[in-house]
Amino acid sequence: MSDLILIIEDEPKIAKLARDYLERYGYRVLTAADGPTGLAAARRESPDLVLLDLLLPGIDGREVCRRLRADSAVPIIMLTALAEESDQIVGLELGADDYITKPFSPGVLVARVRAALRRVQGDVHDTATLRSGDLVIDPAAHSATLAGRPVHLTPNEFKLLVALARRPGQTLTREQLLDELHGAALGGVDRSVDSHVKNLRRKLERDPDRPLIETVYGVGYRLVEPE
Repeated sequence: MSDLILIIEDEPKIAKLARDYLERYGYRVLTAADGPTGLAAARRESPDLVLLDLLLPGIDGREVCRRLRADSAVPIIMLTALAEESDQIVGLELGADDYITKPFSPGVLVARVRAALRRVQGDVHDTATLRSGDLVIDPAAHSATLAGRPVHLTPNEFKLLVALARRPGQTLTREQLLDELHGAALGGVDRSVDSHVKNLRRKLERDPDRPLIETVYGVGYRLVEPE
């Protein structure tokens, strides 16, 4: 059965454009025109991916994202007419995996959806368990534990953590990490990596004086090897 995409978008023309293109490429699509209806549909239908407008009636996209992330790792791509970088970063820090600024190319939308679904559905080829101190990462099960306790990560957070954990002590540039997240053909937004790292630190680091992920200023990030 084809993947199910939920579009939560209050502008009918945009919702129809996205739906038509996604259905043309074989996806099943549901639409919702406001926040409460979208949340209810997400919890009832368990979609494989959510396209989420930032400005919604009833409950705005930020709050919808926050509530979805409280109990689900479903990939979320935000659709926003707001071009300000700060608004885009807020969405990423709330747990969105990616965003597209309106007006968008339908072809780019489909490519972003495909890329997000690939990340979730197993394009991690090396399935060996990764360990760094009391952090254990299982790429095959798409799970991570810290001191034996599960760590709930979004698909992009997990992808980023795996990339860093496979090369402990090695600095990865933002461009390398963006390639891990979006693929070279799609490119990305530089600050999206910073937002995902911030979320990883919040979830994984118990002592700010002993960081797990270290910033190499002007270059990128590296996973600190345990002493």
